Amino acid sequence: MKAAMVLGITVLVSLVTFFQWPKMDRNQRKEKTSYIALAILGWMLCILLVFFPEMDGPTEMLNKLFKPFGQMLNIR
Repeated sequence: MKAAMVLGITVLVSLVTFFQWPKMDRNQRKEKTSYIALAILGWMLCILLVFFPEMDGPTEMLNKLFKPFGQMLNIR
């Protein structure tokens, strides 16, 4: 079941890339690089959520990371 979900996500990302890539000019090197980076990052996050659905979101991770600093700065 999870393999089918991973395959479906991969097909969707590939289809979006297949249709968007020709619309970018040949000289748009920075745009293509950022598109690839964001597409891969989004694909990886989707795959992680398939395998770990109770994974903390980005805000919870930042709260866990910066909570000790906030307590150190809170002088009473």
